[in-house]
Amino acid sequence: MVNKLINPFQNESDTLQLGDLTIENRADRVSFYGSLDITRDKIGLVNAQQLKSIIEMIVGELESSELPDQIAIEPTDTVNNPFL
Repeated sequence: MVNKLINPFQNESDTLQLGDLTIENRADRVSFYGSLDITRDKIGLVNAQQLKSIIEMIVGELESSELPDQIAIEPTDTVNNPFL
């Protein structure tokens, strides 16, 4: 269903766009931000199926791994905007 797939937790570079929802792959997490409307129409169904497919890939990877109770997520570095 999804045109481009991610390999959850395998790299620091995969990014998917689904509507206004951005999905970023990291080695220690998959981040979702933005929004996605699941409308009651054919487009909404496609969006829901694509999101379900992505979630199923993530859950499958988690289920097949030996997981710690919790990881520590390091804060990202903040840099000054070079265009200001």
